[in-house]
Amino acid sequence: MGEWGAFGKLLIAAGCGLVVVGLLFVLSDRIPGVSGWFGWVGKLPGDISIKRDHFSFYAPLGTSLVLSIGLTLLFYFLSWLFRR
Repeated sequence: MGEWGAFGKLLIAAGCGLVVVGLLFVLSDRIPGVSGWFGWVGKLPGDISIKRDHFSFYAPLGTSLVLSIGLTLLFYFLSWLFRR
């Protein structure tokens, strides 16, 4: 299998992972005990939220950092798996 075949497998695995995470977000309110798992999203230290009369600003810096580190580790692990 060529270089593009491995990349295709990586994209399929990443897509399946995104589907699972998306389903967890959608169904988190309906599954008992799961709704607390995602309560931290958007409420971490470093997330900036400014609300004024006719203006609101939200910059999820802390959440973005945590998600970036998590996805980096996930993709590193997947690339290590596919290199074997």
